[in-house]
Amino acid sequence: MKGGDKYYWTKHSLYKMRHYGLSGQRIKRIIRHPARVEEAIVPNLIAAMQPAGKKNYSEIWTIYKPVKNKKQIKVITAWRYPGKSPARNPIPREILDEIKSII
Repeated sequence: MKGGDKYYWTKHSLYKMRHYGLSGQRIKRIIRHPARVEEAIVPNLIAAMQPAGKKNYSEIWTIYKPVKNKKQIKVITAWRYPGKSPARNPIPREILDEIKSII
């Protein structure tokens, strides 16, 4: 998938996007304008979410890692969560601002 120099897509993320019917543009939109951002299960990774659907509510999640030396975003995975997921650990605002400067 072409993402320019800004995004690096793992094979796992491409597989999951195809499985859940998600486009690269949709994942980029979630990273740029998330409704909720949390610390991922894996240390030093970020999980971002946007809601999807009104009738059958679901959430689209992605896990990514900002690579500072290359000014790149490495997309690890993406999935669709049925229903509303419970809130966990939010990311501090200063880290989010630093990520926005990369994007």
